[in-house]
Amino acid sequence: MTDLAIFYEHPAWFEPLFAALDRRGIDWSRIHAGDHVFDAGPGAPPAPMIFNRIGMSAFLRETEHPIFYARTLFDHWEGQGARVINGPALEVDTSKGRQISLIRRLGYGAPETRMVHRAADLPKAAAGLRFPVLVKPDIGGSGAGIQRFDTPEELAEAVAAGSVSMGINSCALVQEHAPPRGDRIVRVETLNGRFLYACSVETGGFDLCLADVCMIAPGKASIQIEAVTPPPEIIAAAEHIAQASRIDVGGVEYLVDDRDGSVKFYDINALSNFVADPVKVIGFDPHDNLIDYLVDQIVLGKAAA
Repeated sequence: MTDLAIFYEHPAWFEPLFAALDRRGIDWSRIHAGDHVFDAGPGAPPAPMIFNRIGMSAFLRETEHPIFYARTLFDHWEGQGARVINGPALEVDTSKGRQISLIRRLGYGAPETRMVHRAADLPKAAAGLRFPVLVKPDIGGSGAGIQRFDTPEELAEAVAAGSVSMGINSCALVQEHAPPRGDRIVRVETLNGRFLYACSVETGGFDLCLADVCMIAPGKASIQIEAVTPPPEIIAAAEHIAQASRIDVGGVEYLVDDRDGSVKFYDINALSNFVADPVKVIGFDPHDNLIDYLVDQIVLGKAAA
């Protein structure tokens, strides 16, 4: 049994993480979700610590994706005594509706949002919202399935035509499309509930994956990224959201609404791949910080055993 196991799905996203683990000489193993099965009876987990690296965009790569399987598997491993890093975060990561509810419950600004489980109810849910609106599948990744509607009539026509995506759990959000000031959003990355770095990103669409593999993907438009330091109150809010989401490593995104200058948090992402070319963009490699955290957790776990 190794000290650490990485449970992952994407074939290339985590090569920088794997390389960083090898450089540090950590005793680790990789478990690919693709052909994974498990015995639901008693037994030992594959490692005392497992790191969840399942992304919500997994359903774009495989129809028989592991998103819901992973929730059951992690619960099983935890029942066997393992610690699953970012495992509890799946409860928030698998629902954009839950994310907005949490953000609002904590007292922070977010776009006005309604949630439905039937496409036919979208026009009714959108009543009273300022158009344009976005319809977002509750479970999404890489901007998948997000549609913009500029008028109530346009939304009603799309619903009548059956062309609105409800996603893999048949739930969707209808949300005011707050115009981001300067056409930019900010992604705040956190580690162990604390601020790690932040990047300002131009909004050329809804797919804002900033990892190396995403940035060189065929047909991927170039995205302008720059390091920023948000105001202290925004950093504190992002940390609060990450802690309440039980995210060990992940990002919180916000924008400044150009209509009134208000800050609106709109996305919580428990699958941080970190920014491409990090030393050039932010001045350091956050994988080093992540490895430090994992080593500390391994040591603490051994001490408690």
